Amino acid sequence: MPDDRSLRTTFDKAAAHYQAARPDYPAGLYSDLVALTGIEPPAHLLEVGCGPGKATLPLARMGFRITAVELGAALATEARRRLAGFADVSVITAPFERWEPPSGVHVDLVYAATAWKWVDPDVKYAKAASLLAPGGHLAVWNAEHAFPTGFDPFFAEIQRVYDEIGEGDGASWPPPPPEARRDPTAAEFEASGHFTAVGTRLHVWARRYTADEYIALLDTFSGHIAMEPAKRRHLYGEIRRRLAARPDGRVTRHWSAVLTVGRRR
Repeated sequence: MPDDRSLRTTFDKAAAHYQAARPDYPAGLYSDLVALTGIEPPAHLLEVGCGPGKATLPLARMGFRITAVELGAALATEARRRLAGFADVSVITAPFERWEPPSGVHVDLVYAATAWKWVDPDVKYAKAASLLAPGGHLAVWNAEHAFPTGFDPFFAEIQRVYDEIGEGDGASWPPPPPEARRDPTAAEFEASGHFTAVGTRLHVWARRYTADEYIALLDTFSGHIAMEPAKRRHLYGEIRRRLAARPDGRVTRHWSAVLTVGRRR
C-alpha cells in the first residue's frame, strides 16, 4: 500500500479512536528533542499535524507554549478536548500549507510527529523556516513498523495475505532491521537549503496487542481506511483466525521512530 498524499484526509475518520489505538512515543524521544534543540519551557512551539494531540500532550505537560495546526476538523476537536486544561496551547483547524500566524509571530521550534510526509514537499521546508525565530529548529519523526531480529513471525504470515489481496507494497521481505534502515530526512533537511541537520536519534519499542486492539490500530492507517471493504473484511478475518490459535491470542508489534532535528540557516 504505497503512501499517497491524497490519503492524508482519511485520518479524520479515525479521530474517535486514534489516540487510544496509536502507541505513545517513548519518553526518551522527548528528552532527545530537548537535548538536540536546547529548548526550555516556556518556549513557543508549532506542531504540524497534531492529530488528536498524541505528541502535543507530553510537551504541554512539560510547560511549553504550543500552537498546533491540524488539517482534520474531527481530529482538531479531539485535540482541543484533550488539551483543554492547558491555557498556553491552541489548536487551529487548517492545512499547514495555507495557515498563516499573526503578523510578527515566530516560534522557537516547528515539529511534526508522524505527519511531515503528508505535507507538500514544495512548501514545507521554506514555510517552516519562515516561521522560526533566528536559531530556531525543525524536528520531525515518524512511528514506523519495525522488524528487529526475532520479530513476531505473525507478520510473515499476514504479509502473504496482504499480497494475496493485492495490498502488498512490493518490497523485499523481510524489511531490514531498524538500525539498518536508511532514513532520508536529514538529507532532505540539507537539500532544502533552509536547514542544517544537527542530529538524529533512533528509538525502538514494542507493544502487545489482542486481535481487537491490533485491528483498532490498523483502522487508524490511511491504507486500511481506504481499503476496499471486502479486502479489509478478509484481512481482518485472517488476523483474528491466526491470533485465536495462539495461547494468549496476542501479537507483538515493534515500532521505531527516527527523530531528526535541523537548525534554521
